[in-house]
Amino acid sequence: MTTNPAHTALWPAPLASGAVDATVQVPGSKSVTNRALVLAALAAEPGWLRRPLRSRDTLLMAAALREMGVGIEETVSSSSSVAGGPDGSGEAWRVIPSGLQGPATVDVGNAGTVMRFLPPVASLADGPIRFDGDPRSYERPLHGVIDALRALGARIDDRTVGSPGALPLTVHGGGALEGGPVEIDASSSSQFVSALLLSGPRFNQGVEVRHTGSALPSMPHIRMTVDMLRAVGAQVDTPESGGEANVWRVTPGALLGRDITIEPDLSNAQPFLAAALVTGGKVTIPDWPEHTTQPGDALRDIFTQMGGGCELTERGLEFTGSGSIHGIDVDLSEVGELTPGIAAVAALADSPSTLRGVAHLRLHETDRLAALTKEINELGGDVTETADGLHIRPRALHGGIFHTYDDHRMATAGAIIGLAVKDVQIENVATTAKTLPDFPDMWAAMLGTDRA
Repeated sequence: MTTNPAHTALWPAPLASGAVDATVQVPGSKSVTNRALVLAALAAEPGWLRRPLRSRDTLLMAAALREMGVGIEETVSSSSSVAGGPDGSGEAWRVIPSGLQGPATVDVGNAGTVMRFLPPVASLADGPIRFDGDPRSYERPLHGVIDALRALGARIDDRTVGSPGALPLTVHGGGALEGGPVEIDASSSSQFVSALLLSGPRFNQGVEVRHTGSALPSMPHIRMTVDMLRAVGAQVDTPESGGEANVWRVTPGALLGRDITIEPDLSNAQPFLAAALVTGGKVTIPDWPEHTTQPGDALRDIFTQMGGGCELTERGLEFTGSGSIHGIDVDLSEVGELTPGIAAVAALADSPSTLRGVAHLRLHETDRLAALTKEINELGGDVTETADGLHIRPRALHGGIFHTYDDHRMATAGAIIGLAVKDVQIENVATTAKTLPDFPDMWAAMLGTDRA
């Protein structure tokens, strides 16, 4: 088997020469884009997505829906000053629902949203839909979705290759799904709940999802799903709206085609905000929403506790570093995707940090807790894994190779460390294309090193 050169290439992480002072236009949210694509595909009329993210994960979602018969037309907005940018800025996608059809084959890559959100959609198709993906996707938990769909009346074959409850699998769509009440353990991924809720309005009885396991991680993502469902006309009862604890109910009914503008991806703003903190500089992120369900909004509080300051202005979020980085003791159970970037900053702090509530990160794109421990320690750090997180004791770091394990957030974490540590080399920085296209160019532009 040949090796992809991008996987072995080493990218010299730029060392900051001083305090950064930059405005960084962050592309659209992957989480919002992929949820909006699913809802638009299930709607009763065409809809629009403005400023969608164009990245590996979102293009995989769009390609998968096309395979099932959904029309997705890409246009360029004449009103945008950055029309047609590779990150989706200035673009609009028109989604034209149609009868979902098989046979089809879906490539999920290593995208959790694709591998979990689309099997319920496929159960509504007329014909078989096969799901396959990257080798790592075979190791990621999918049992919650598979078991729930079977309980709701779907026929799924997940026993031909590999282990039951995982990829690859085939959903034998019957054109409809009965739906109704179902119990699942979503403690390993909140996406199990979101997956069922997104398609729930199209089930004959709707769906009632009851979580029976331990604490749910990433609750903001479930709130995002609920808010987006309501925005397209779905009726959703939740624990927050007076319903039972750990129970979500979606009433059957038609979804509306909407014109949706995608928010910037606040989690992908993390490395740029971290740069302000690490260098004692200032970074502005335009279009930061005043109210949002995105987990990345928690960065305003977390990075302020670690030594920065921020203000939401007409220009966007203005974040300023103080020149000092402080350790933090923080529960990241609701915002686990922020852990790699926070760990990178914590490794450069003036006091220890404890990151808690993120045991589920062992099942993400890679085992993020083991990967962060190994890579930071190989640069001279002192990181230990705990039962549900990391303990980080800052030490003087040195250069070396920072491996990414095909994980985009590992790559950006290494770049953060490289701002303050000479001769850090990131292996396979191209993996950032999963959610943040052109990251190396954006990083160079922020640092002012993109000019000859």
